[in-house]
Amino acid sequence: MTRQAITADLFPDLPVFAPLEKPRPRKKPKVAASPAAPAPALPHAVPQADEPEAWARALEAHPDYRVLRRLIPRLHWPQTPGTPGALRLRVVVLDTETTGLDASKDKIIELAMLRLEVDLATGLPVGDVQVFDELEDPGMPIPAEVRALTGISDADVAGKRLDAQRVAAMLDGVDLVIAHNAGFDRPFCEARFALFQDIAWACSFADMDWKAQGRSSQKLESLALELGLFYDAHRAEMDCHALLAVLTAPLPKDVSSHALATLIAASRQPSYRLSATGAPFESKDRLKARGYRWNGDQRVWQTRVGSDTELEAELQWLRAQVYGVRQASVALEQTDALVRYSKRSGDFSERSL
Repeated sequence: MTRQAITADLFPDLPVFAPLEKPRPRKKPKVAASPAAPAPALPHAVPQADEPEAWARALEAHPDYRVLRRLIPRLHWPQTPGTPGALRLRVVVLDTETTGLDASKDKIIELAMLRLEVDLATGLPVGDVQVFDELEDPGMPIPAEVRALTGISDADVAGKRLDAQRVAAMLDGVDLVIAHNAGFDRPFCEARFALFQDIAWACSFADMDWKAQGRSSQKLESLALELGLFYDAHRAEMDCHALLAVLTAPLPKDVSSHALATLIAASRQPSYRLSATGAPFESKDRLKARGYRWNGDQRVWQTRVGSDTELEAELQWLRAQVYGVRQASVALEQTDALVRYSKRSGDFSERSL
């Protein structure tokens, strides 16, 4: 029996009311949706299945797609028209794979070099690119993380040795070696072959202001991806080909120039490691924001500047933003491209502020 029936039996004189209904939600008025802007149509002519480059070009024409292409090593560069007698620089692009990070105890397991001539009028290579790529047995097991990163196993390097004569031939008469992390590669190369000490070096990681060029990362793989290129990274030869492609591409903010020309110019300038000795503790955030790094061994904030002009500007900034009116002096280590990125020291001095 329902509650309403029981109530009617017990209280027959009460009026009977219909149960209240739940209020119905009010319907929102329909608003006609504004038509979305149509996406640009792909070309009507559909490429054939065996025309991947045509598909790539069709997708590139659409704003919703970006296309990556596998990097194809470039082994020949045409002679620049109109400059047959232009001055040239002999350059080696270099990369190493090693058993670890410490050049005093770890060893090279792969060394790759691309030798080329650069027309100084254009900053671009001309002629053929010579390739060197060899493995070497380090005399120790290759760590598991290195095997996973590079794909190089103990079996791959067993009994292998870098050909010293071929290395010497590749470096004969070379004016400049470029590596993407020269501070890493140079100590390993000098520990293995002393002749690397007599050649100028440049670093495409540290000597280029990629951030100012609008790049979000200085990593080689990221720089290649920005150009729409992918490749099998962490093998020395392909890393060299990728670096050469990055160095010869027009710069994003200065399409009339290339990173290769910038690095050649930087290699001809002195550079300075500046130590902000005695900097007050409260200035640490300003120094860090400026790009200084804390040297825990020497307990000092340090930075590197690439020319006399940059040095003077940095000294003025320190005087205004760090030391103020107090008397101070900073330590300087001047280096050139023959010493830079090696474990050898430059010339030391002090500058009063």
